[in-house]
Amino acid sequence: MNERFVLRNVRRVNEELVDIVIEDGHIAELEEAGKGVGAQAIDGSGLYVSSGWIDLHVHAFPEFDPYGDEIDEIGVKQGVTTIVDAGSCGSDRIADLAASREQASTNLFALLNISRIGLKRIDELSDLSWIDSEQVKQAVRAHQDFIVGLKARISKSVVRESGIEPLRMARELSRETSLPVMVHIGSGPPDINDIVPLLAPNDVITHYLNGKANNLFDSEGRPLEVLTDAIARGVKLDVGHGTASFSFKVAEAAKRHNIRFNTISTDIYRGNRLNGPVHSMSHVLSKFLYLGYTLEEIIAAVTNRPAAWLGKPELGRIQAGDEANLTLFTVTDEPTTFVDSEGDTRLGSQRIEAKGVFVHGKFIEC
Repeated sequence: MNERFVLRNVRRVNEELVDIVIEDGHIAELEEAGKGVGAQAIDGSGLYVSSGWIDLHVHAFPEFDPYGDEIDEIGVKQGVTTIVDAGSCGSDRIADLAASREQASTNLFALLNISRIGLKRIDELSDLSWIDSEQVKQAVRAHQDFIVGLKARISKSVVRESGIEPLRMARELSRETSLPVMVHIGSGPPDINDIVPLLAPNDVITHYLNGKANNLFDSEGRPLEVLTDAIARGVKLDVGHGTASFSFKVAEAAKRHNIRFNTISTDIYRGNRLNGPVHSMSHVLSKFLYLGYTLEEIIAAVTNRPAAWLGKPELGRIQAGDEANLTLFTVTDEPTTFVDSEGDTRLGSQRIEAKGVFVHGKFIEC
């Protein structure tokens, strides 16, 4: 769409109605609703618009089973214009993942798994010899435009007898590469009280609402001291819903105690996209409407907040002169049953549904 056209009467999440004038794939003007001028007008009445959604935790390397999927299946077809592969590949295969961007409409970045084998097997940190510091640093240098952080999955099934040592090695690699670490938490050991104190400002805890015994809240639903301390020093909290890492009971406790997310991500891959409980970014966001978060806070968690963490604020804004990077969606009053990773259900009254994206100069319908 290289001509000048107007996306008319779309609603921003603050409920403001606007016209967005797009020319040569860029936002030319933001106008009061009904005032935009262009050769073609597209009626966006009934649609919300935000900057393109960003999913900070996906698995987009389809060769690795079970944790893999096609880039655009979990990207633009979901209303998500930018995805971050969260450690599918280590240094052995990161070049292949980087090359896969060429065939995709979705923007793709990556967190480099500190294990060189990545998710070729699911106990990738059980052998410390697979953590090759020089290969990590070489991969980071070779893919500076692509690798945005490091990934360490610190749970029992991944580290086995290696314990906390992989996280200590990740911390040192973070220092040497100047990249933050996203840490997956789950079943222990290692104990959560040993994991969280090792995290630094701008590191990310993903799966922070998981319902496993080794989680971040006590039996009464109160946040552990290591969690409140981490938040105070600037550690970020990411949802990372996934197949086994989101609990309504924990999410409800977190909200009661004002332990709020920085980012909402899906941890999506083929299995939990097709069979649930994730299904889509829209479906995950709808669960947070049920939990009582405002639409503005929910959408910020997939737009300007992850964009800021990525160091790419332009991805999280709608501003004249920027590339048109937009997600169009609806919020519908409709009873919807939601299922968490524990099999618990909740009946919501609203759902979010992505309708399309503008990215790289074209409109793609969801």
